[in-house]
Amino acid sequence: MTITDWDPSRTEIKSERLSLKLFTPGDAEELYACITPSITRFMQWEPPRSSAAFGAVWRSWLEPILDGSDLHFVVRRSQDGRCLGLVGLHAANTVSPELGIWLKEDAQGQGIGREAIAAVVAWASEKLAPDSFDYPVAEKNIASRKIAERLGGSVVGRRSNPKYIAVVYRIPKLRR
Repeated sequence: MTITDWDPSRTEIKSERLSLKLFTPGDAEELYACITPSITRFMQWEPPRSSAAFGAVWRSWLEPILDGSDLHFVVRRSQDGRCLGLVGLHAANTVSPELGIWLKEDAQGQGIGREAIAAVVAWASEKLAPDSFDYPVAEKNIASRKIAERLGGSVVGRRSNPKYIAVVYRIPKLRR
């Protein structure tokens, strides 16, 4: 993808049950309501303490979304538009962009995470043509590890941060 053909407002990824669109300020309130301490136990960051604090976070996403370098896709159920969480595609224009996901608690355990990550991998494989994708996951987050493994990922490294030890999966791009 080149900057000349990049239009974030027209980017939508659809899968069997989901619609993923790039974050806009209009999504902020719904996303903030999805963030709970229990879903952030396997994330590097702590949950924002207020809507205003979350505002500082999401405002930092806007410019990188516009230039196509760091993408945050809001995950919604196609059937009714209900906000389920967020998928990140970080360092999007590199040879191995980094994936991340968080879903609200009642959306977990239904295959939504795998479906959302697979949809972003398929879209990015076509639009961005990376060599592969990196997917860091807390070592103890078995559900997220299964997402990577079901997409053909293999462990290529480890990372340490203040909250947990992570394994880094390398997920192959999709070939058509």
